[in-house]
Amino acid sequence: MLKFNVFACCKAVLMHPGPIALALTLTAQCGHAEALERARSLGIPFLGVPGPLNAITDVAGVEVGHTTLIAGEGQLVRGEGPIRTGVTVVHPRGKDSTEAVHGGWFTLNASGEMTGTTWLEERGLIDGPIGITNTHSVGVARDAFVAWMVDQQWPALWHAPVVAETYDGALNDINGQHLKPTHVRQALLNAKTGPVVEGAVGGGTGMVCNGFKGGIGTASRVFSVADQSFIVGVLVQCNYNWGGTDLRLGDRWVAEELPVGQHCYLDPGIAPQNPWFPYCNGATLQQDSPTRDGSIIVIIATNAPVLPHQLKRVAKRPALALGRLGAISNPGSGDIFVAFSTGNRGATDEDRFNSIEQFPNNALESVFRATVQATEEAIVNAMVAAETMIGADGLRVHALPRDQVRDLFSH
Repeated sequence: MLKFNVFACCKAVLMHPGPIALALTLTAQCGHAEALERARSLGIPFLGVPGPLNAITDVAGVEVGHTTLIAGEGQLVRGEGPIRTGVTVVHPRGKDSTEAVHGGWFTLNASGEMTGTTWLEERGLIDGPIGITNTHSVGVARDAFVAWMVDQQWPALWHAPVVAETYDGALNDINGQHLKPTHVRQALLNAKTGPVVEGAVGGGTGMVCNGFKGGIGTASRVFSVADQSFIVGVLVQCNYNWGGTDLRLGDRWVAEELPVGQHCYLDPGIAPQNPWFPYCNGATLQQDSPTRDGSIIVIIATNAPVLPHQLKRVAKRPALALGRLGAISNPGSGDIFVAFSTGNRGATDEDRFNSIEQFPNNALESVFRATVQATEEAIVNAMVAAETMIGADGLRVHALPRDQVRDLFSH
């Protein structure tokens, strides 16, 4: 019999009987986020002016929700665990809306998946929520989104929602496919405006980024054009550059100053199924190299009336933020970006003529700059928020050493 205990902050612990007792944590995005440290509090310099929350939810109407699944420890057993995964959802106009947004997308390196992009490319619209999960749970999340859209009576006979992924198979029993439709629906229902929970939560639970624990991060930038003020908000699922090669923070090379990439297996009594890293105690292990080096998904939101052909240009700009942090987009990295605008409300009806406001092409520089700046900070926020995690086969991935980073930038 399944036991279900509800705690504060939309968190539940599930215990079920069996050969291996598992504690399963389900965490949905709450109405407020705990006051955790963010990148700016460590003294890392960033360009631009953030919005009030410095989050994607600074764009009015945008809601974010997470479901986090954490269970088990020790040896990896397919279908049992350890489980370190989840799903993150973004409602562009809020969960109660059934109106599309203008959108565009770009892939910097295509070793990954983002569903719905062929239809997005064709028509320039995004219907429904946007999701991020692990590589082997894309189908579950996509199907749950379709069911949600049918229930919400989205105005179409068929749906092709946008769901993206990054690979969490180093820390998570990814082949066990533990994400279920009920988990996705929980994130959809509990999505909120306001502060966004960051770090090892939702789809970012089992992710590794720039040589440390990664996950979900967000940031925003305010900009003005022709005496009108606008906002760009960014949310990332950061899982690239596992080794931390050439890491930069705040225009400073730090890969030689921080303990990047020191991932290791704690228990020499467990022979890891994926022997990608050494044992922590130095015991002999025949190592192999990972076939891929993570990925990053970037979701860009703006309230500026940017049209689909312009949003395709905006969606290219996170690549420059990755470069500022030292990334080169490795061959096995799925670096995929999607952008949408909440502007032109009421003007996306495909059955009638619509009067559209278009952002001036020659002022797009301001949107590009805001996107690059917010993406860079969102990635670092993900790293700062994520705590050390131990997962499959006892693999330990350290958190970014916040005190050491603070010391670096205090001089």
